[in-house]
Amino acid sequence: IKSHPIQMEYNYNDTKYIFNLIDTPGHVDFTYEVSRSMAACEGALLLIDSTQGIEAQTVSNVYLAMDANLEIIPILNKIDMKNANIEETQVQVSELLGITDKEIFSISAKSGKGVSDLFDIIIDKIPHPEGNTDTDILKALIFDSYFDQYRGVVVYVKVVSGKITKDMNVSFFKFSGNCEILEVGILKLNKVASDELNQGDVGYVILSIKDV
Repeated sequence: IKSHPIQMEYNYNDTKYIFNLIDTPGHVDFTYEVSRSMAACEGALLLIDSTQGIEAQTVSNVYLAMDANLEIIPILNKIDMKNANIEETQVQVSELLGITDKEIFSISAKSGKGVSDLFDIIIDKIPHPEGNTDTDILKALIFDSYFDQYRGVVVYVKVVSGKITKDMNVSFFKFSGNCEILEVGILKLNKVASDELNQGDVGYVILSIKDV
């Protein structure tokens, strides 16, 4: 089980927005992985199964999101199921977050009910990434990585300032020496290579090293 980042485009009021979404494991055993992902985000969609209500991992992840100062949007899913207990789950969420029922959103991922409205809410409530626009110095947060036996180390990054381009050399806080960047790109259903990643972008970087 791993987190899955993906980028999508969405048009809202004649403006094109880019969403960088990270689907994280919900189970409490993956707390460290979830906290790493949250460090790369501005907001969190707290997805709650309305047939089960709030569980232990829900509470754990809420506290992680609060510690990361994220804008939290609570969402009840599976509202079309016969055994959905919407009212009781709303009460649980209200008590957990200290909010009113009107601030809790309901959807059915199966039928699509309420999903399009949710995208508008994301744009209205979650702030865009901020960084230092006055510097060209590259700073990026690595929130996940793995080793590809054919290409080398692949890291998922959020660019805080500057830009990352193919063939440039970079240095790390915890890696001795420099290394060359073999490829950069964005994450869709597959990796899509691009010329560069700029401030605020989330994507992947393939490095000329073999040690994750």
